[in-house]
Amino acid sequence: MNPTWPRVVERADATVLWSDPATVATFDLEGRPVSWWREGRLCKRSLASEVHERVRAAGRRVRRRLPEDEARREFEGLLRDVRRAVRPDTAVDRLETVLRWTAEGWMAERDRFRRAYRPVAILPPDAYLAIVVQLTTGCTWNRCTFCEFYQDRRFAALDRLALAAHLDAVAALLGRGAALRRSLFLADGNALALSDARLIRALSAARERFPGRPVAGFADVLTGARRSPAAWAALSRAGLRRIHVGVESGHDPLLAWMDKPQDAAAAVAFVRDVKDAGLEVAPIVLAGAGGARWAEAHVRDTVAAIAALPLRAGDRVYVSPFVEHPGSEYARRAREDAVEPLPAEAIEAQLRDLRRGIAAAHPGIPVARYDLAEFLY
Repeated sequence: MNPTWPRVVERADATVLWSDPATVATFDLEGRPVSWWREGRLCKRSLASEVHERVRAAGRRVRRRLPEDEARREFEGLLRDVRRAVRPDTAVDRLETVLRWTAEGWMAERDRFRRAYRPVAILPPDAYLAIVVQLTTGCTWNRCTFCEFYQDRRFAALDRLALAAHLDAVAALLGRGAALRRSLFLADGNALALSDARLIRALSAARERFPGRPVAGFADVLTGARRSPAAWAALSRAGLRRIHVGVESGHDPLLAWMDKPQDAAAAVAFVRDVKDAGLEVAPIVLAGAGGARWAEAHVRDTVAAIAALPLRAGDRVYVSPFVEHPGSEYARRAREDAVEPLPAEAIEAQLRDLRRGIAAAHPGIPVARYDLAEFLY
C-alpha cells in the first residue's frame, strides 16, 4: 500500500476518509455516512438511511435507490474500509466515532427520522444539506397539474408547541451532524404563505435552536404577491434570506393550461418586490413543459421573463427537466388535448437553450440544473 494512504481529514463539520486514491467517504460528526465514492460509484445516504447510487453509463448518469439489502451491504463495506484505515498515524478518534456504529444501526436511523419528520417531498438543490424545518405540510394552491408532491396531504401549519417539539426532535436526530448543515429551509411547499407574525415567531424559534444559519423557503406568486416589500423586508431582518419561486414558464397560455395561479407579468412583479426587500431569489423554470406544442414559445417567453428580473449577486436560476407523472392531471389533459411530450433528447436540448439564454441575459448569475432525480434528504 502507498504509505500516503489511508488519509483522514478532520474538518470542523465532517470527517473525510480516503482509503486509497479511488475510494473516499464523508461522515458527519456523529459518525454517520453522508456520501462515498467506491468502485466508480457515487452513493449518498439520506437522513432516513436511504441510499441513492449514481453511475455513468453510455455517457449518461444512471441513478437508482438501493434496496435495503444492498444498502446494508454498502454500509458494511464502508465499515470495513474504516477498520482497515485505523492505524497509529491516522485520526483514530474520528474513525472510532464511525466504528461505534454497525450497518444495522445506520439502517435503524430511518425510525429516528420518522419520529422527527413527515416525508420531505422536495427541496431545491442548494437546500439538500439544509436543516429542514417542517413548519407546514402541503401546499396552499396544490392545483398545478404537473405537481404530484403534495397530493397526499392538506395544507396545515404547526402551532407554537408543535413547532418546538419538532425542533427538539430534529436537533436530537442531527446531533453533532448539524454542523454539516449551514442553512435552514422552511418546508413544505409554501410555508412562506403564513402570516407575518407566525413566520417571524417561527424564524425566531428555528434560529434560536440552530443559530447562525440563513433561512430559505418556497413561495408561490399568488400568495407571495399579497405581502408588501416592507413585510418581506421585516422577514429578511428576522433571518429569511432566499425565496425559491416556481415561475415554471414565461408563456402565459402554457401557464394557464398547467393551472399555475399567475401569469408571467405577475411573477416578474413579485420577484421585483422581493428584490426591493433585499432578499435573494431563486426562480425555477421547467425544460420540456408543454411538449412540442409550446416548445418554441415557452423558451422564448421564459428567457424574456427571467431577463426582466432584477437579479443580483446571491441570486440563482434553476432549470428543471420536466417529468410527466403517469396518472397526473397534466398527463390526462395532455392526452385530451393531444399535447405530445418531448423526447428526452429534446428536453435536454431545451434545457441547454434555456440556460444559454438566461445566462446571456444575466452574466455572472448561476443558472443551474435542478434534476428531481437527484433529490435526497
